[in-house]
Amino acid sequence: MKKIMIRIIIKTACQKRKRNFFPCSSTIAAALLTGGLGWALTSCNDFLDILPMNDVVLENFWTEKADVTSVRNSCYEALANQDAMNRIGIWGELRSDNLLAGANIPNDVSEVLKENVLSSNPYCNWSKLYQCINRCNIVCHYAPQVQNIDPNYSEAEMKADVAEVSALRALCYFYLIRTFRDVPYTREPSIDDTQNYILPATKFEDVLDSLITDLESVKDDAVRRFELDRVNGSYYSFPEVNSSRITRVAIWAELADLYLWKQDWDNAIKYADMVIDFKRQQYLELKDRVGDIKEIELIDSVPLLLECPDGSGDRGGNAYNAIFGDGNSFESLFELYFSSSQNQANAWVRDYYGSNDTPNGRLRANALTFGTSIQDVIEGKVTLYKPTDGRFFETFRVEGSNLNVGKYVNSSVGYQTKSVTSEKNLNLSTNMRGNNASPWIFYRLTDMLLIKAEALVKRNHEGDMDAAFNMVNIVNKRANNLTQTLKKEEYTNSETAMENLVFDERRREFMFEGKRWYDLVRRSRRDGNTAYLVAAVKMKHDNANAIGIRLADLNMIYFPYAKSELKVNPLLQQNSAYTNGEDEEYSR
Repeated sequence: MKKIMIRIIIKTACQKRKRNFFPCSSTIAAALLTGGLGWALTSCNDFLDILPMNDVVLENFWTEKADVTSVRNSCYEALANQDAMNRIGIWGELRSDNLLAGANIPNDVSEVLKENVLSSNPYCNWSKLYQCINRCNIVCHYAPQVQNIDPNYSEAEMKADVAEVSALRALCYFYLIRTFRDVPYTREPSIDDTQNYILPATKFEDVLDSLITDLESVKDDAVRRFELDRVNGSYYSFPEVNSSRITRVAIWAELADLYLWKQDWDNAIKYADMVIDFKRQQYLELKDRVGDIKEIELIDSVPLLLECPDGSGDRGGNAYNAIFGDGNSFESLFELYFSSSQNQANAWVRDYYGSNDTPNGRLRANALTFGTSIQDVIEGKVTLYKPTDGRFFETFRVEGSNLNVGKYVNSSVGYQTKSVTSEKNLNLSTNMRGNNASPWIFYRLTDMLLIKAEALVKRNHEGDMDAAFNMVNIVNKRANNLTQTLKKEEYTNSETAMENLVFDERRREFMFEGKRWYDLVRRSRRDGNTAYLVAAVKMKHDNANAIGIRLADLNMIYFPYAKSELKVNPLLQQNSAYTNGEDEEYSR
């Protein structure tokens, strides 16, 4: 019985009889106030008979560890919500050079693809992310009180819960500032009808600093591993719970990313190294316990899943199948887990990338860049991918003249890796996911290698270019079945060449994973102009010159505030790039 939220609902109903419960009618306020409620509206009729309604007080119901656990788990549920997932995908990927419109695409999504983003577009609505934020705020507020009451709830457990939801809250805010730049920021929960949720926007830099400070203060409280690893098949597997919940290692990964955006190169490198060192140590421990691990190998001292494990011959696809097919792989640092047995669907992948039910999805890959012929890749005619790079065959699905998304959609992929001269002897086989329950990965080990590489390039101390190349080369060699395809001398003598290599490798490695647009935004912020972003994005548009002119404005790389939010929150002022039309009255 999920009693906590029902009790809040009862309290709300009582107070509404006396006065208007909402201090304002802002949609952000509504999101905060309802953020912790909607998930628990069932199976509680028995509770309604326990106390007379007027005797119910909110604080009475945060009395035991199970109360905290219930709401903590609901934070993950809020992030996995269909509307939240759609925004995570659309905000992070849609405007990039990776995607084009497919069949039956909704008009609201089509307009975003056309760079015609109006404040009336529903994807400017941020309430789903604020709902998750408020649930996290509620846990942070009540967990210490419960720990004082429940003798079975230790201080260490309480601090671990607070660290866990603090990282989820930071992740939500990180999405918001990368999408909108300046956003309303609060760490206070919506529990008191005297609170005012008409909030001004806090500057990007201030939110970023606060997120870092918050995570630095709780990182050592987080659980390092939730349970002992277990033997699963031929090697010692990382249990699902340790990559589908926030651990200390996941917080290190998040901090590495936050520091990269802050341009604090030393700390970005520090935290990336902490994750890499942890995974290296874990790999060595696994070897000590179970002997040889055929699926994983040290590539220049970094343990990565192999495309062709020892003993599998020349058949590639193992790394993809473990990371994206099965999910919760050795390399995963944090991902959302969707259970087919519980009929949970990853709505973003199902609807926009495809599944057995919707094989083509609503989006297509940018064939203008990648072509539509596997033979062209094999013959070396596709610039981004070498003929030996298995990521092309794993990431894309070629169907007729269309190039569709394959990543996450395929539950398994297999292909030959040697002596391939034609599509026929590539012998490509794929199985599409039928249950739509694909994982969604926020951070994995190769992300840390490329975050470190980018930070090394920008720090540019003696030896940093060579070290950055080595990080990129590790990722690239795994994808090319341990074949050396990059020539060091072509990159390490130029910061620009190395930076471009890092961004190209990130694009190859994280294609369709919701990172590409944010990569372009980060580089634009750092450069102080959008030249790199425009050169990449305008290639997919028929009206390339007009798009180039529009996106030359740095303000335009962010989404506008929702018109509905501007109407009820006088403290918000619309992004100046969007104030010449329907939002002119809300301009600065």
